[in-house]
Amino acid sequence: MKRYLRALTLVSLFGISSVAGTAVADTTQQADTTVMADTTAKVADSLATDSMAAVTPAKPEPKKTEEKKAEAPKETLHQVIKKKFVEGGPLFMGIVLACLILGLAVAIERVIALNLASVNVKRLLDQVRGALANEGVDAAKDVCARTQGPVAAIYAQGLQRYNQGLAEVEKAIISYGSVEAGKLERGMTWIALFISLAPMFGFMGTVIGMIDAFDKIEAAEDMKIADVAGGIKVALLTTVGGLIVAVILQIFYNYCSSKIDKLVNEMEEAAVALVDVLIEDKNKLS
Repeated sequence: MKRYLRALTLVSLFGISSVAGTAVADTTQQADTTVMADTTAKVADSLATDSMAAVTPAKPEPKKTEEKKAEAPKETLHQVIKKKFVEGGPLFMGIVLACLILGLAVAIERVIALNLASVNVKRLLDQVRGALANEGVDAAKDVCARTQGPVAAIYAQGLQRYNQGLAEVEKAIISYGSVEAGKLERGMTWIALFISLAPMFGFMGTVIGMIDAFDKIEAAEDMKIADVAGGIKVALLTTVGGLIVAVILQIFYNYCSSKIDKLVNEMEEAAVALVDVLIEDKNKLS
């Protein structure tokens, strides 16, 4: 009986171990199958992705440097001046422009007249001396009549009183020299007037513009800085315009003044030289 129980126990243990081995083998096989299935799926996905990448056309890469946008055309100086003139207002900017036009007209006329009045004093004096020594006073007068400028006019006045004595000649030269100097300065007062008027009207436009801007500030319930700044900027444009006009006309005024001073000095030197020539001629006759 004991042998029978022992044999039965061995058979049972063998069966249990066989079943356990089979279960372990099945579990191992199932795990291997799962791993292979996952690996196969991953490989298939990778191959599919590569094939899609090969079939799909590559998108163009963006350029590394962006193209520069076309710059807006810059305003020319004429356009800027025109814009600022319109912004400054037609009333006072128009007055400032009128001062510039009239002042330039007078200044250009003076520049032309003063340049025409310039003469080679030394050559004129030599011609007068030669004509006086060879042909007499009338020939010297003709030389002065054919020559333009204040120096020739002074010589002509002095020669007309040649027969009255040197004292009368000197008086005539001094008197007519003052007349010719006054002619040279003609028109200079108008240039000075426009130099003064242009900035004055510019300041007046600025003050009136500032008053208007403050009136708007007082009336506005919701004040904006941009509105105030715009009004003040427009008001200041008239001052800028007036100052620019004054600077331009001042340059012409100083040029004309220096030219007049030079001509007056030449007249004085020429008058002294003419008296010396007449004294020489008188000594030769005597």
